[in-house]
Amino acid sequence: MNQQLGLVFEPERHIYRVAELNAAIRSLLEKEFGDIWVAGEISGVKLSTAGHYYFTLKDDSGQLQCVCFKGTARYLKFKPQDGVAVLARGHIDVYEPRGTYQLMVEALEPQGLGALQLAFEQLKRKLAAEGLFEEARKRPLPRLPRRIGIVTSPTGAVIRDMLNILERRFPGLHIRLYPALVQGAGSVEAVCEGIEYFSNSGWADVVIVARGGGSIEDLWTFNEEAVARAIASCRTPVISAVGHETDFTIADFVADKRAPTPSAAAELVVCTRAELLESIATAVGKLHQSVRYRLAEWRNRLSERGVDRVSRLLHRRIAGYMQRVDENEYRLREVTRAVLETARKRWQDLEMRLRRQDLRLRLAGGRRRLESAEASSRQAIALILAQARRRLEPLAAQLRQLSPLRVLDRGYAIVQDASGHVLKDATETKPQADLTVRLSKGRLEVLVKRTSPA
Repeated sequence: MNQQLGLVFEPERHIYRVAELNAAIRSLLEKEFGDIWVAGEISGVKLSTAGHYYFTLKDDSGQLQCVCFKGTARYLKFKPQDGVAVLARGHIDVYEPRGTYQLMVEALEPQGLGALQLAFEQLKRKLAAEGLFEEARKRPLPRLPRRIGIVTSPTGAVIRDMLNILERRFPGLHIRLYPALVQGAGSVEAVCEGIEYFSNSGWADVVIVARGGGSIEDLWTFNEEAVARAIASCRTPVISAVGHETDFTIADFVADKRAPTPSAAAELVVCTRAELLESIATAVGKLHQSVRYRLAEWRNRLSERGVDRVSRLLHRRIAGYMQRVDENEYRLREVTRAVLETARKRWQDLEMRLRRQDLRLRLAGGRRRLESAEASSRQAIALILAQARRRLEPLAAQLRQLSPLRVLDRGYAIVQDASGHVLKDATETKPQADLTVRLSKGRLEVLVKRTSPA
């Protein structure tokens, strides 16, 4: 009827604003493609000043714009790189200001190459370009370190093996352990803090960063850029001892020395006492040989110059000096022995106090004063004895003249009873008494037969 009347009704129109349409498309895409994986090759990588990555995923017949924001990019195992075939995980989003859709990347996995290995190679190239692997910047290890710092886990076999080896090879070393996580969350920060502690304190002569073997994931802490830069900036030489002999980490390339295992690091950092003594003996032998060679060379030169006669005179003069030195040494030894014997008892009393003080300088001065005092004392004592002897001789002569013993020389005797009493009267004793008769020379033991009054 309407057609017959010539009237045509059009369907009701819905007019979208551009922003409204983009929002609707965005809602549809997010609902349909909220969590997808896309395979392609990375191309046109751009890194903004804010730290966001912009790149394109492409294959033989198409391409897809991609965005990876800074907060996500920091957790990627490797950074986007042109020409790398990857699997990208994320969701489709619409960039409304331009009306284009793009993949918001949340994870990347390389195709044909492990993510960790790719990250390893990327960081290795970066640090090598900065010169952190150059041999010229690496420092030699100390020959005989007295203090060794170790950054590793305080539990497990690694630290026990290292301590056993160090104690066996060179007992008495000072060892300080900085306990650190070596795997998992927080391990990078812990290892960096340990390295920085020894670098800032200056306590250690050498630092060992150690960990036992494991997979590349287990060892990844030592492939982190923060750990590598901490080792490179350490003021103390660093030995990297991570994993087994076939394991290589970024820390190995940056460190001043790589040890294939933690146990090897303990053997590398210090020699044994026997090796040290052997090297000293070898050096002494070489020194003697060198001196003999030099002396022989100089002797030949002197002979060639016709100075044999001068040499003989010189040797004769030196022999005379040496003999004089020997004589003076003998005299000095005798004098010193006498002085030391005199002072020994006094030194014993002072020994305990002297041990608590550093008296080397005082003792040297005291020894000089003692030697001077000894010489003066000897002279004074000799003078005093001579004077006393001169006074004593006339007194001794006078005493001898007054001595009752002079009477005995003329034939008299002194009679004493058993108690030592001198008898002057015969009535002071009785028969059968024991008496002692003192003569000019000797004594007589007598028995009284009888007594007679005067």
